Amino acid sequence: MLQLDRVEKTYTYKGQQIFALRQVTLQLDHGNFVAVCGPSGCGKSTMLFAAGGLLRPDDGIVRIDETNLYVISADQRAQYRAIEIGFVFQQFHLVPYLNVLDNVLAASLALEGINRQMKVNLRDRALELIERFGLADRLSHVPSKLSTGERQRTALARALLNHPRLLLADEPTGNLDDENTEVVCQHLAEYADNGGMVLLATHDQRVASYADNIVQMSDGTIFADI
Repeated sequence: MLQLDRVEKTYTYKGQQIFALRQVTLQLDHGNFVAVCGPSGCGKSTMLFAAGGLLRPDDGIVRIDETNLYVISADQRAQYRAIEIGFVFQQFHLVPYLNVLDNVLAASLALEGINRQMKVNLRDRALELIERFGLADRLSHVPSKLSTGERQRTALARALLNHPRLLLADEPTGNLDDENTEVVCQHLAEYADNGGMVLLATHDQRVASYADNIVQMSDGTIFADI
């Protein structure tokens, strides 16, 4: 499971201390899909980055199953992220000169000790995901030749390549039309149904409605769990 226990994070801006996270406590079990809702600047993204091992909190504990993410070394944390955590962002972060297949396979680049057979298996897995997300006819296209929805589906396939335990999605539908929003949300729900953990940050209640539970956030604090 994912556990955030009294997590705090502050920033200093123009000499003033800004609380991004205040005593945030949250738990996800395998098979859970939780949406964190709230306005821009309320701390949603900061919480996701802390949960994913990308941003060290000032205080509190972040644990996935038996691994305390901020007790292990930075190198160990990077390798753990590569294997166990998938990320989907609003801006996609695709490599502009790589085609769809190679962008999906880019998720394997951080894996250490990858052998020939594993590379073959990952390629088969990438092709399977590309087919499932309706991108088979776009296999050799670079991101500039894809629609916005196709770019996000490519990013989602990349996030799922390594069968991560936890999938973190930060406003993943913010740039999508209604049809592609539904496609992405359905895939997130399906991933949780198959035993994964999904933590989604969104300000859109329609998107949040796909989740099993909705957490409301304001001013760095979780104040409601629906």
